[in-house]
Amino acid sequence: MGVTKVLRDAREALNDAGLRGSFLVRDLDTGDELGIDAEVEFPIASLVKVPLAVATLERVVRGELDAATPIVVQPGRATVPGPTGLSRFRHPATVALDDLLYLSTAISDGAAADALFDLTPPAAVTAELRRLGYDGIAVRHLMRDLTDTPAERFAPAEAHLAHSLAIAAATAGHGHPVPQLDISRANAGFARAFVDLLQGLWRPTTIHTSVAARVRELMGDNVLRQRLAPDFSSDASRWSSKTGTLLNLRHEVGVVEHADGQVLAVAALTESRVPAVVQPGAEALMAHVARTLRDQLRMY
Repeated sequence: MGVTKVLRDAREALNDAGLRGSFLVRDLDTGDELGIDAEVEFPIASLVKVPLAVATLERVVRGELDAATPIVVQPGRATVPGPTGLSRFRHPATVALDDLLYLSTAISDGAAADALFDLTPPAAVTAELRRLGYDGIAVRHLMRDLTDTPAERFAPAEAHLAHSLAIAAATAGHGHPVPQLDISRANAGFARAFVDLLQGLWRPTTIHTSVAARVRELMGDNVLRQRLAPDFSSDASRWSSKTGTLLNLRHEVGVVEHADGQVLAVAALTESRVPAVVQPGAEALMAHVARTLRDQLRMY
């Protein structure tokens, strides 16, 4: 099957399923890549926890922070479905900085991430990315801002209404009255920017080697494996990743390391036009599209 047909079929499948997506798969050693709208910008939700981990660990390497520092984290007291870890605690907890990195990255704990943002604010994370040479990801707000959306204003049985609002209110230029969905105000990025960052973590140049190794480890420990993992994990491959979810947005970025030595970075950022909270078909399709691009690259 030719590349043109592969891309055309993938676009049609996404459109038929009510999805808009930004995809990119790259061989980290040859530089060969295949993508769909890889420069289209999206709000990135919890994907921001990867650059947060990089910025925090770079400061640890420079001696500005100590990974063993105990930090008191106030309970998140989350009551809506979704948040994990400290976000659901009812009492204060004392956690070492390095363990907050694990909770933030591997478990996608928003309260742990915000404790790290207290040490390295969003603007400082963006500045650290720029220092390291990564320009396509903007970090602007805390994770707790993601729990102040229309979804929190509806009862669980009416959550689909929040998705309807998120879908209908978007502008042609990707603006949005919900600030977390407006690319000019939200934490934002695109598939190519995340693949570039993954390349820097698996093939370090500007990122410190110990920082890259720790972030790779944290992404390898990711417990959220319902999205791309079923199509990329096997006895002959290792899948390390981070997911991001907010209203009608479903993302995942990661790296698949094959037993034959080939290493591929994958970014899949999607937006659904279907007003439903649970969309296993969307999860499966985005994984199928990403795998199809991967399979096409592995043919060469």
